[in-house]
Amino acid sequence: MIVVLLGPPGSGKGTQGERVAAALGVPKISTGDVLRAAAKAGTPLGLEAKGYMDRGDLVPDPVILGIMKDALAKPEHTRGVILDGVVRTVPQAEGLERVAKELGRKVDVILLFEIADEELVTRLSARTTCGACQSPFAGRQPGEVHAECAMTPKGTLVRRADDEPESIRNRLRVYKAQTEPVVAWYRGHGGNVQSVDARGSFEDVAARTLRAVGR
Repeated sequence: MIVVLLGPPGSGKGTQGERVAAALGVPKISTGDVLRAAAKAGTPLGLEAKGYMDRGDLVPDPVILGIMKDALAKPEHTRGVILDGVVRTVPQAEGLERVAKELGRKVDVILLFEIADEELVTRLSARTTCGACQSPFAGRQPGEVHAECAMTPKGTLVRRADDEPESIRNRLRVYKAQTEPVVAWYRGHGGNVQSVDARGSFEDVAARTLRAVGR
């Protein structure tokens, strides 16, 4: 089973993807995972991707999709895989469809995690990290001193620049501009898009997510 995860930043799709991966007994991988693995392995496509990454450039879709095809063909991925962050645009969705077809497979489920913008702004802007070790702390205020980390027992909590409310709203605007056409493309091409209500506790969302993949 190939499962594609879609959802705005802060919707919990990555965490829930780990739960789905465990329930299905398959790995969860991201674009970054496969790019780093290919670069480390020194494959031709991996070295090409590394050249782009070393220059700080975006890796072109054809290179990413070629590496993704190699990854999906690996024995450990033939039973299934959860794809997180692999599809962000319509050309990427089209490309993944071609790659899967070439391997005699298909995208079985698209999980779309949905939550209201303002709830996401509240959720993400409440997130702080230790300024020294970058450990996350939910529900704590910037400027607080924490004692939980042995490495930095007097670490001061800060809010990351991209977790400021206006930055979050901008990230959501970018997500919608890119992803809404992706959802429309999948639905228009017979894709099995399953909407998951991302509100509530981790366990509640996990239960909805597992139901969406038939577990």
